[in-house]
Amino acid sequence: MEVKKKILNEEGLHARPAGVFAKVASGFQSKIEVAYNGRVINAKSSMSLMTLGLSKDSEIAIRADGPDAEQALAKISEVVDQKFQI
Repeated sequence: MEVKKKILNEEGLHARPAGVFAKVASGFQSKIEVAYNGRVINAKSSMSLMTLGLSKDSEIAIRADGPDAEQALAKISEVVDQKFQI
């Protein structure tokens, strides 16, 4: 499964939002990845997320594969839409 999302927060995906993203992703059993600009990384690693250099309006693909993939994508999409304010 895959959803496309835009990074909405002004600062992009720096340390704090990357940590929030990874924490939420880690709460699911499914394998979760983020694809951007030809690269695919493990969404459960905040360091990997930061290496993508995502800025405001960057469009990413979030992919999930596993028993709770649908729930994972729904929750992560919500967190991205709320600018990582949880």
